[in-house]
Amino acid sequence: MKKVDGDRIDVALVRRLVGAQFPQWADLPVRPVAAGGWDNRTFHLGDTMSVRLPSAEHYVAQVEKEHEWLPRLAQQLPLPIPTPIGLGKPDPEFPAPWSIYGWIAGETALPERIADLDTLARDLAGFLKALYRADAKGGPPAGAHNFYRGGSLGIYDRETRDAIAMLADSLDARLATTIWEAALSAEWHGPPVWVHGDVSAPNLLVADGCLCAVIDFGSAGVGDYACDLTIAWTLLDASARTIFKQAINADFAFWARARGWALWKALITLADTNAPEKADAARHVLNAVFADHFEAIAR
Repeated sequence: MKKVDGDRIDVALVRRLVGAQFPQWADLPVRPVAAGGWDNRTFHLGDTMSVRLPSAEHYVAQVEKEHEWLPRLAQQLPLPIPTPIGLGKPDPEFPAPWSIYGWIAGETALPERIADLDTLARDLAGFLKALYRADAKGGPPAGAHNFYRGGSLGIYDRETRDAIAMLADSLDARLATTIWEAALSAEWHGPPVWVHGDVSAPNLLVADGCLCAVIDFGSAGVGDYACDLTIAWTLLDASARTIFKQAINADFAFWARARGWALWKALITLADTNAPEKADAARHVLNAVFADHFEAIAR
């Protein structure tokens, strides 16, 4: 069977798929979205819709999950999230389901577009707390469909330790190991809640400098929300991080696990020799995690 190949997804393919399966929109213009994401290739469909196609096999399961759960979650959240309005079927040229969504206006939350990080931290914490209160009954537990976001950090233990060993000449390997082992030992015993799974700047939209929407729930699932708190180190500064931690009500164990998630991602990014352009950002996150650890143990 033919496999999904993100490199073959282009305007011509999207136009043909829409024309064949949604003829009512066949005459609308199709153009790529400037920041189209990694898990999916995203295109504008006219002025009010978008088309998203999974870019590889391991993202395919996310499509129908979003169609099933996003309409239910939207009713329980204080900010807009993607609204599925059409579920495309696989065909010989693109052998996977795909989606049409309503377009959400806003800009990616780059630091220079954010009016005040402290305010964004409070607003994001409010959104996430609403998500964690949403009815999680029947939701998909952490697994391959969302790269185990919301599950145990132990799934990435070997990968993390290998990255520490590989990077031992350029970082404090003992400190990284200490933070990682503290995260592993801070076990989660709470009830499962909905998690977004990829709370990061590209998945936050701002308008007039303020948070206005949260997008891309492909990594969503039900489990431990510590994975969502990595935004504290990937986007927020020290002041906003403190505000976010207090607003989200994260206790010591939650915060230790969150540091573990941030540490894992920074380490594997630094160890990825095929992505040198991401090294500076990963190093910044790593330094922020180290500083936060020292602050925690000084209290």
